[in-house]
Amino acid sequence: MNQHDHSSMSPQGEPSSKKQVADQRKMIIEHYNGLYWTHATNILLGFFLIAAPFTFGYQSIAMTYSDLLSGVLLVVFSLLSANPFRLWAPWASTMVGLWLLFAPLLFWSPDASAYITDSIAGIFAIGLSVLIPEMPGMMQMMMTMPSGPDTPPGWSYNPSTWLQRTPIIILGWIGFFCSRYLTAYQLGYIHHAWDPFFSMGTEKVLTSAVSKSFPISDAGLGNLSYTIEALMGYMGMSNRWRTMPWMVSFFGILVIPLGVISIVLITLQPVSVGHWCTICLITAIAMVIMIPLTLDEVVAMIQFLSRRVKEGKPFWRTFWMGDTVKGGSKDVRTPLFTDSIFKTLPAMGWGMNLPWNLLLCTAIGLWWMFYPGNFNITGKAANYFTTLGALVITFSVIAIAEVGRTLRFVNFIFALWLIAAILLIKGVPALALWNAIVSGLILIAFSLPKGRVEEKYGTFNRYIF
Repeated sequence: MNQHDHSSMSPQGEPSSKKQVADQRKMIIEHYNGLYWTHATNILLGFFLIAAPFTFGYQSIAMTYSDLLSGVLLVVFSLLSANPFRLWAPWASTMVGLWLLFAPLLFWSPDASAYITDSIAGIFAIGLSVLIPEMPGMMQMMMTMPSGPDTPPGWSYNPSTWLQRTPIIILGWIGFFCSRYLTAYQLGYIHHAWDPFFSMGTEKVLTSAVSKSFPISDAGLGNLSYTIEALMGYMGMSNRWRTMPWMVSFFGILVIPLGVISIVLITLQPVSVGHWCTICLITAIAMVIMIPLTLDEVVAMIQFLSRRVKEGKPFWRTFWMGDTVKGGSKDVRTPLFTDSIFKTLPAMGWGMNLPWNLLLCTAIGLWWMFYPGNFNITGKAANYFTTLGALVITFSVIAIAEVGRTLRFVNFIFALWLIAAILLIKGVPALALWNAIVSGLILIAFSLPKGRVEEKYGTFNRYIF
């Protein structure tokens, strides 16, 4: 046996690669030995679903069969999940959980008990199948992926830490509770929707032609979105920007482009419906703050994928399975949750700051939104002020994130758009015309300064100007 052969053998004479795989399998099994309770609890949850229609007397046949079938499937998939190497089984339980969140909306469940049962069961089914067990896909990663950095190459902080995700999770649950209240009104569980500022505004929005044009409750659809966003905030480890690119991508899509659309739709309520909804505005505020908090992790993930593809790695394998990368570092900067609040709170906002000019841009957007209603501006002119004001607020807040700072230049488009539109509309009062011109030019001026950028973002620094 030559020297190379000797070096490839373990002390027991077993090839080192086989011994390493055996050790990893043992570690995985030991890890999951303490987690079987999650799948056992999901089995109990399945029987709870099976019993629910008979316990609460569901009026809906569709909801009855949905809960019966979901309960049976959850029991079966949870039993199959007892094998830690059967990677698909916990994900099958997760699909059952997602269906439970969606079913009451699809069937317009007349039973409040069915809605709350499916909501809670769906959340727990997802959490107990893939969130608490630290992701079934981690097992594959543990066996195939070499160790790597926590902080992306060239970055001054780690954008995937739990401290970074905490505000996103909190805002997601705020949106969840607000939208669930609105859903309860649309599904008929309560007969009055409270609004502290706009009297009957919330009810008029929820019963408008726009809301009724959706095949399911639009508030319920928002509730489903916030639920998934909050749960995705729990997924993965503190290096998920490189170990779970797929999840960061889906999370980014759910929060950023879909978030912008939902914000604009909510703030266009005076245009499309003619009324405001206070609770809807609260959900919009939660969503608009989530976007800059999410942006840095998405940028780190895109940088990672781009770098690995340039190095010859297959895109889709890296996208779904993750990988390691050279040039990063261990995260020694992020404080612990047990540290002083004066350390942990600033760490939650790394990558964001509040330049004075962006705050003033946001104020101009608010002024545009509320100007028509307070100065008797109606018609197309009012619609332009309100619509473009909402867009100015959205992009000014996004630009609070340092990696999104360049997006402040989009305000140029909104300013010029408003000025041109008001000039072309006939019969606009002179005061409204001068308001558009002066505030538009001020918005352009305030959008010019970059503001301070305190953190480093590797190769992305050149795109921040």
